Amino acid sequence: MSKIRSAVVGVGYLGKFHADKYAALSDSELVAVCDANEATAREIADKHGVEAYSDHRQLIGQVDAVSIVVPTQLHYQVAREFLENGIHVMLEKPITATVDEAAELVEIAAKNKLVLQVGHLERFNPAILALDKVLTQPMFIESQRIAPFNPRGADVNVILDLMIHDIDIILDLVDSEVKRIDAKGVAVLSNDIDISNARIEFENGCVANVTASRAGMKSERKMRIFQHDTYISVDFGNKKLGIHSKGEGEMFPGVAEIDSQEQIFDAGDALYSEIESFLKCIKDGTSPVVSGEDGKRALETAMEITRLLGQA
Repeated sequence: MSKIRSAVVGVGYLGKFHADKYAALSDSELVAVCDANEATAREIADKHGVEAYSDHRQLIGQVDAVSIVVPTQLHYQVAREFLENGIHVMLEKPITATVDEAAELVEIAAKNKLVLQVGHLERFNPAILALDKVLTQPMFIESQRIAPFNPRGADVNVILDLMIHDIDIILDLVDSEVKRIDAKGVAVLSNDIDISNARIEFENGCVANVTASRAGMKSERKMRIFQHDTYISVDFGNKKLGIHSKGEGEMFPGVAEIDSQEQIFDAGDALYSEIESFLKCIKDGTSPVVSGEDGKRALETAMEITRLLGQA
């Protein structure tokens, strides 16, 4: 395979950036975009000199891979049609509206030997990628993801809109089965849950305290990870990684001094890296950084939190 024939389904606010990346990547030949709003599709298509469609099924037979950036309730239907027709899928998060839908997409992708990647973008944040060098076995994790209200995410609750990013990262870092979840949440600005806190206990003893809010006045995306002899702080927004470890000396008798290091990463382009990785998996036949199974696992936990809050 030389260039991968690609398209984007749903070219609204986020989808138009997907189209930009496919047009820029050397492994991709962007051949079309699709949107239910014909004027939107035409605007983005004209920008890139490609075809515009209003029905995603018109892309079947013309492309090898698609990004699907449509409302969550449509993820399953649209992704299934592409996977059943041998087309690789990059599917925005959350993977689907239900766990059963996610399981079916994972099964179809595996049966047809296709890449199904889920758009948990924070996995491509350089501060998270750098954790591989310092992470051993997390014992306690605390995360906060706070943002002003944005109507674009209001088709789902704050757990599926924001918290699921941290759920996905935490499940990947801990790599243990969930033992117990406690959760609280309230509606503030919408008719759904806008602020939530969950305490997730894992079988290996790790505990994660996860907070998400879309009723803030500013954005904050931070995570703190505690393991033996080390405290790690991650600032997603500012691309900072702080590593604080026991040193050789003592700051007080019997109390080890703390050696601190801070790394600040270039802003980079996480979406570019995410789509670049998706295309590389197609070419190399390798598993994606965030697989369909990963997306399903994150959704299962998010849906359990939603159920505990009486919303499922």
